[in-house]
Order: sequence, then structure tokens, then C-alpha cells
Amino acid sequence: MKIHVLAQKTGLNPPTIRYYEKEGLLDRRHVERRDNNYREYTEEAVEHLLLIKRFQAAGFTIREIKVILKEEDGNKLELSRAVEFLQKKMKEMDRRKRELEQSQSLLARMLNNKLALLAKKGTEDGNSSK
Repeated sequence: MKIHVLAQKTGLNPPTIRYYEKEGLLDRRHVERRDNNYREYTEEAVEHLLLIKRFQAAGFTIREIKVILKEEDGNKLELSRAVEFLQKKMKEMDRRKRELEQSQSLLARMLNNKLALLAKKGTEDGNSSK
């Protein structure tokens, strides 16, 4: 499949797909170069890119994803190392979640203050028109 079809199936844009290829996240299983130098992507590339998107959504960096995928492909990831790595990432996610909750709480207080001011202004405007 051509890159624009792959982009539609994955929700990624073509420059991002090319970047992932350049970074080594896509290999011969996922993309082939044709005689005209066009890339031809496999169906496996769709699933692979969706997996990468899920890793990124979970907070993994490109470098971390490369390590995971490379070690998984080679079946080299030691179980204890994998557990440690995943636990560390989950702690980072918990920290980010707490930070987002604090930010959301602050925004909610700000919104409530603005709504109260707006309501107060509305009642003052209503009283002044009498």
C-alpha cells in the first residue's frame, strides 16, 4: 500500500511515517522500496504503527520504543528488566496523572470564580436597569 493509504489507516501523517522509518521503527517487514524508489507498505505496518502510537500515548519516548521493539524482536528483553521498565513507566504515568489532576482542579477553581463574577455582574446589571 502507498503511504497515503497507510496514513489513513493509522491516523498518522506521511512525514511522521517517514520519520519512524528513518528512526528504524519500520523495517523490511513493514516497507519495501520499489524500482521507482516508491515505498510499498505491508499490512503488518498498520498494526506496527498503531502499536507505536499506543506506546507514545502511554508516554514512551521514541528511544524507549526502539529499545522495546528491538529487544522484543530478538526476544532479548529479560523478564526482570521488562518488569522494572514497565513499573518505572507506570510510576511516571501516575505522576503525570496527578499533575494533570492538579491542573484540572486549578482550572475548575478559576472557572468557578469567573462564573461567580459573571453572575454577580448579571445581577448588578439587572438591578441598575430598574
